[in-house]
Amino acid sequence: MIPELGHFALILALCLAIVQGTIPLIGASLGKPGWMAVAQHAAWGQFFFISLAFVILLNAFINNDFSLVYVASNSNSDLPLPYRIAALWGAHEGSLLLWTLLLSLWTVAVASFSKSLPQDTVARVIAVMGMVSIGFLLFMLLTSNPFLRIPIESIPANGRDLNPLLQNPGLVVHPPMLYMGYVGFSVAFAFAIAALLGGHLDAAWARWSRPWTAIAWVFLTIGITVGSWWAYDELGWGGWWFWDPVENASFMPWLVGTALMHSLAVTEKRSAFKNWTVLLAIFAFSLSLLGTFLVRSGVLTSVHAFAVDPARGVYMLIFLAVVVGGSLMLYAWRAPKVKGLGGFQLLSRETLLLSNNVLLVVAMSSVLLGTIYPLILEALNMGKISVGPPYFSRVFVPIMLVLLVLMGIGPHTRWKKDDPRRLFKRLGKLAVASVVLSLLFAYVLYDKISFGVTISISLAFWIVLSILSDLKNRLKNKSGFISGIRSLPREFYSMSLAHLGIAIFVIGVTLTSVYSIEHDIRLAPGESIKLAGMTFDFISMEKSRGPNYESNIGHIRVSRNGQEINILHPEKRFYFVQGRTMTEASIDVGLFRDIYISLGSPLPNSTAWAVRIYYKPFIRWIWLGALMMALGGLLSATDKRYRLPIKKLKAQAVGKLKQAIENSRA
Repeated sequence: MIPELGHFALILALCLAIVQGTIPLIGASLGKPGWMAVAQHAAWGQFFFISLAFVILLNAFINNDFSLVYVASNSNSDLPLPYRIAALWGAHEGSLLLWTLLLSLWTVAVASFSKSLPQDTVARVIAVMGMVSIGFLLFMLLTSNPFLRIPIESIPANGRDLNPLLQNPGLVVHPPMLYMGYVGFSVAFAFAIAALLGGHLDAAWARWSRPWTAIAWVFLTIGITVGSWWAYDELGWGGWWFWDPVENASFMPWLVGTALMHSLAVTEKRSAFKNWTVLLAIFAFSLSLLGTFLVRSGVLTSVHAFAVDPARGVYMLIFLAVVVGGSLMLYAWRAPKVKGLGGFQLLSRETLLLSNNVLLVVAMSSVLLGTIYPLILEALNMGKISVGPPYFSRVFVPIMLVLLVLMGIGPHTRWKKDDPRRLFKRLGKLAVASVVLSLLFAYVLYDKISFGVTISISLAFWIVLSILSDLKNRLKNKSGFISGIRSLPREFYSMSLAHLGIAIFVIGVTLTSVYSIEHDIRLAPGESIKLAGMTFDFISMEKSRGPNYESNIGHIRVSRNGQEINILHPEKRFYFVQGRTMTEASIDVGLFRDIYISLGSPLPNSTAWAVRIYYKPFIRWIWLGALMMALGGLLSATDKRYRLPIKKLKAQAVGKLKQAIENSRA
């Protein structure tokens, strides 16, 4: 009866979501505080019942309750406990339950940390999130019940096991982080819809939205980063990004979310871009829903295609149409009535930030086109095509190069209006220094220079030097270096750290893409080969047995000039239940390079194996840079300005509004 209790808990959560999505909204319209107060109570009640359902399903996985279809399809009694727990979100029904749980968690977080905000605003925000919850709870109850029972006479003695591709530590972290980001954008979306409903698109609204947007962006950044590392570690061919359709589905909301964070800053500080900011908030969450549709509908074929059902796509498509269509209709009705303040000239920080936003949206559109264009052709019976890395390299990369140029200029540009001669005087030397440093960098490391590497590394140094120059200018009039450093706002450090992370990321991507070495060789125990100045000695092979697999493990010594670097142990695993063979690469990790070895298949009539060896320079800088971006976002989200009491917050907003009006009249 315990699983039935979980199903009943979801029904109760749906009832509370309906209350949450209607009563507070009506109360805000009628000005009834009692009705608006229902929002917090309904949100907490919904969170309790969804958490109860989640714990019940988790208990079923831990205790191998194979009477449930979902558990029997995705677990096994021999599966290690950490993977039995993570298997809960390893397929469609459980991942949907995780999504709904995280949505309710974000809702109670808003209810708990927004008590100083106007009651009608909070009521509208929580009501909008309740409406989103209704959609997902209905989706789960109507099409994706995780508590569906197997008839007693058909209950299997054991489960079909978790997909071997998912039996990796990445499964424990990647989906929850990714979903926290996806769902987190629902808060920015809810604030935008609440602002449209209330008619208050002002600096205060932007300030309230910024920390929530930043936190969601941080989670999404971490989720994408862990997913990239997981692919590199698990798939056995040394890649960190494949432009896989499902990867693109997570990358698109990240791009728009990045634009949204910058746009919110302008709306807060200058009372500009109000309508554009609302539109970005709508698109960020809509793209999260689009990603869910693409993954769950079964229309995509990818390395992630392990949790699909075409029948569910119809519901998701309708839900997506309702959310996006309804939001855009509300936007079309309300947005024309909103007047933006704070005019600005062509050369100004506002213009550069707007250009930043446009480039990010264009970049997202190029990714979206490359992802859905093959689907459109197939739907129109015009044949099947595959859009791969060459398309994205030619379309996406040039857009990013322009964005990197603007990234170095933006922090040095004044609000409203700037003098091009002043900017050139400040930045001209930085540009020359960036090119010189990039040439020296590439020549010293690799004794050769290419145009593409020079451009990319120059832009990375351009960003770094821009940050240092900005720091120098900010400290110019300070009494002392230490006191000056302490007096700088957290916003400066968050921006600088995130931009520095991008520079580190660009260096990592460029060098690992251009200077990686890859060799597919035939190697038998007792043989050796020299590659990239190193010697690889195939010492031996041995058989081993894991909890639910058996493996052939190779032992390969890596040395340079007779000095041992490491002994690597690549594996070829055979998983018993699903009868699948998987490659487990072995990696010698370094800050400036990875040595990556994976086993292929044993060669017939021989003791030799196909062995793939990679030398990956600076690949760790890709993930280091991404984590620095996330840390920068976290610093922004925890800025103490967002914890100011509402009266002080209003006073600051009024002051900025008056200043913006004066500037517009000037």
